[in-house]
Amino acid sequence: MKRTADLPRNPPPVVGFADCYVGGLVDRFHTHDRAQLSVFLSGSVTINTQDESFVLRPGQGLWLPANTLHEATCRTDLMFQVIYVDSCLTSADNLSCKMFDASFLIRGLVDEIIAMRFSFVMDDRMSVIARLLVDEIGRAPRIADRLLFPSDHRLRRVCEAIIARPGNRHDIDYWATQAGMARRTFTRLFQVEMGMGFAAWRRRVRVVEGAARIAAGQSIAEVAFDLGYDNAASFSTMFHRTFGVAPRTLRSGSSSTSRP
Repeated sequence: MKRTADLPRNPPPVVGFADCYVGGLVDRFHTHDRAQLSVFLSGSVTINTQDESFVLRPGQGLWLPANTLHEATCRTDLMFQVIYVDSCLTSADNLSCKMFDASFLIRGLVDEIIAMRFSFVMDDRMSVIARLLVDEIGRAPRIADRLLFPSDHRLRRVCEAIIARPGNRHDIDYWATQAGMARRTFTRLFQVEMGMGFAAWRRRVRVVEGAARIAAGQSIAEVAFDLGYDNAASFSTMFHRTFGVAPRTLRSGSSSTSRP
């Protein structure tokens, strides 16, 4: 396994490598002093920051600004590419945390940087490649199927428990009790913090989780049952309502479940 510690002492402004992790590995919360671009080639991974949770599939990328605290949990065996970008590329500082579909151009630019290994000279050509890569990440439409975390620690504890076991069937009264709140206080605070009701947020957790499982090869019927749905049809309806496509599209290699 490669780490930023394996990079040369004074790497060029952009540097990267390809790697693979085994399923079940957890890379605990850490930061990098450079911005990080990850492009996923196979498998599925959950990446949590302090404020958001992302479930990524093949063909998708994630941009993390420098010094972003994050943790990765490999849901399956994982193949990916990583590029670290120094702040001297000024446009990189303007990009916030972002999940997106990696275009053919982005993948090609990443391949060019990785092919140079760690000891290349940052000449005019590589400067153009690096700046174009950052510009293309900025232009890529943001994928909306991420999960926000509340700032209230009681609500966050509930949200983390639901993300860990999205198929549980506990009702809202149970979760209000777990948060140490009256039901009315719980629902009101959840709406204020998250911009949606508790039930809507939990449905979103389930369909985002379902998308990752289907892309990893699990059957739609099995996913629906595991996530607390009575049948595959009801899960498919909710999936389509959330993403605008049927879950079977993930079987054809499509990674597009995005909305503006």
